[in-house]
Amino acid sequence: MTGQLSVKERLTKHNAVLLHVDHQEGLYTGVRDIATLELKHNVIGLTKAALALGIPIVVTTTTESMWGPMIPELAAALAKHDVIERTTVNAWDDPRVVRAVQATGRKHIIVTGISTDVCLAFPAIAALRDGYTSYAVVDASGGFSQIQVDLGVARMVQAGVVPVGYSTVAVELLGDNAAPESQAVYAGLGIPFSNMVFGLKQYWQSSAQAG
Repeated sequence: MTGQLSVKERLTKHNAVLLHVDHQEGLYTGVRDIATLELKHNVIGLTKAALALGIPIVVTTTTESMWGPMIPELAAALAKHDVIERTTVNAWDDPRVVRAVQATGRKHIIVTGISTDVCLAFPAIAALRDGYTSYAVVDASGGFSQIQVDLGVARMVQAGVVPVGYSTVAVELLGDNAAPESQAVYAGLGIPFSNMVFGLKQYWQSSAQAG
């Protein structure tokens, strides 16, 4: 299977689980391939979209005494979620993380992590080997140099992990702009023109009813 993954089942809000790995204050200080504010925007946007769609979210940190707590923005968004603090470098090596993902009964795993080449790549590849279809959200992750990010993404692609963007995967999960969750998804993603789009939608709906 490695390097030759064939994605036969579409990614949907009914078959996906989101795994956030090591979005911690200390690790964020070392990110160099993406601006910290943009990274936070993307991570929180994806999280809010997943929450709006009812997608299970598993969140883990590593050795908080060394790398600090989870960033406060993500902690606030996931206030009702338990955080699995582990010591393993690869999140997938901690049985609690694997059990939490398995408990969802879903086989499409969407992964983010700091750093891209380790905290994202290692569990994304490991989950793939355990039979999951694995998606790596590259712009909701960050690395300590551009070359490390490039190598990490290349390694994942070679293994069969699917690279995606935070808003792309969210709208793929949404599936239909007429879905009742659509406005919450776009609002969560923080796409600036979403309010204008929904304002126009409401205007045309009102005009059609009046006519």
